[in-house]
Amino acid sequence: MAQAERRSALAVLCVVSFIESSVFPIPPDVLLIPMILAARDKAWLIAGACTLASVLGGMLGYAIGYFFYAGVGEPVLAFYGYLERFEAFAEAYNAWGAWIVAGAGFTPFPYKVITIASGVTQLDLGTFTLASVVSRGGRFFLAAALLWWFGQPIRRFIETHLPLLAWLFFALLLGGFLALRFLA
Repeated sequence: MAQAERRSALAVLCVVSFIESSVFPIPPDVLLIPMILAARDKAWLIAGACTLASVLGGMLGYAIGYFFYAGVGEPVLAFYGYLERFEAFAEAYNAWGAWIVAGAGFTPFPYKVITIASGVTQLDLGTFTLASVVSRGGRFFLAAALLWWFGQPIRRFIETHLPLLAWLFFALLLGGFLALRFLA
């Protein structure tokens, strides 16, 4: 909580939110929640900054997939004989792309996987951006609204149960990575 009240906290949140959307494994909620609880009067500013940074980071993830797939991913798929299957996957992905991006952007699913996949499959950039703004904004502004409205009881709950919540968070994070590994 003390770290969330620092002057640099918003900048740190923006950096974490930006890089989480393309490469970093820890979601910005870890900073967003204590920052809003520490400064409820700035909840909307914090959620807006987090959303903007996340969408811009998502565009970096999209660019990673778009620009590096041909040089790295495509030769690997061709070597293993999966290039034709990938093209069918890309076609199906793009048919449902807006929903996939929106679902991953709003849920705890690792958004970076979807940002990179969207670039690889060349999902329409406008569709990708709109779905990202709506889903990431929806997620962060919903958290801000709940924390703004129920601030002190939630703050007491988090401070009382922080070790348990931290273990639960890391278990969910690990579960997400394992689900990706075995379901993808």
